[in-house]
Amino acid sequence: MLNIGLLGCGRIGVVHAGSIDRLDGVRASAVSDAVPAAAEALAAKTGAQVLDSTALIASLDVDAVVIGTPTDTHYDLIHAAARAGKAIFCEKPIDMSADRIRDCIAAVEAAGVPFMTAFNRRFDPNFAHLQARLAAGDIGDAEIITILSRDPSPPPVSYIQSSGGIFRDMMIHDLDMARFLLGEEPTTVFAVGAALVDPDIGQAGDADTAAVTLTTPSGKICQISNSRRATYGYDQRIEVHGSAGMLRAANVQEHTVELATAQGFATAPAKHFFLERYEAAYLAEMQHFVTAVRDGKALSPGITDGLRAQMLADAATHSWETGQPVQV
Repeated sequence: MLNIGLLGCGRIGVVHAGSIDRLDGVRASAVSDAVPAAAEALAAKTGAQVLDSTALIASLDVDAVVIGTPTDTHYDLIHAAARAGKAIFCEKPIDMSADRIRDCIAAVEAAGVPFMTAFNRRFDPNFAHLQARLAAGDIGDAEIITILSRDPSPPPVSYIQSSGGIFRDMMIHDLDMARFLLGEEPTTVFAVGAALVDPDIGQAGDADTAAVTLTTPSGKICQISNSRRATYGYDQRIEVHGSAGMLRAANVQEHTVELATAQGFATAPAKHFFLERYEAAYLAEMQHFVTAVRDGKALSPGITDGLRAQMLADAATHSWETGQPVQV
């Protein structure tokens, strides 16, 4: 039995607890949250004991930790968990500072503990299948990749003010997906952005509509489009054009029923929220973490993947601010 301690009992902590509950040979043995009521509520669901973060990390009844706390707490929790010899599953971003992520890498490598960065979209069944077909050479060499990611509505401005900006908060998932699909590291980043959805987001110094072009040393191109508004649901699509064909992953809809009348064809909207859209991905990423830790296998995406995605997000932010391409 692998015993996992959950650091953070908010929305994402509840999701991970639900995934753990569905897997064999693993249990949530302890939970911790800065809000006692949240920890107590999750403990009641899982049967875990409630501990403060220091006691949870030190507990002999905890083999691994899931870090789902606010980003500004990750640095200290990673260092403490590494010193305690715990395997670590950490939500993105690892930290808002690439240099602080490098400090975390040094701590993790010195301790020799497993570390997984929770880029859950790599584990989405549709995206994972697309990547496998691409890697198998089904469309030859990838030439241009298009990634579309649009939220149904923007978050509160209070969230925007501490999020690190659209490139670090929202697009970082797509930047990691770009690396996952390109097969080589992007070296040039050019970004544009605007506040077209909510003027208050612009007043807060951020964009709610953005696009990035990435290029690689061999000339491959990736285009990423983000918006904080999609009136038709949670829009998540990928297209890869290659030398011998094209691969495409469409939106996941609420159901597959199609209505045809004299007025035309009608289908269901896309699933509305990321927790619904990526439910299978959250379960699959936790299964990967549990299996790899238990069997002593390598984890992917690892901590270096978290750093490289953050570097691309930083470069995109700088490009948007300056209006110039940025070399990575």
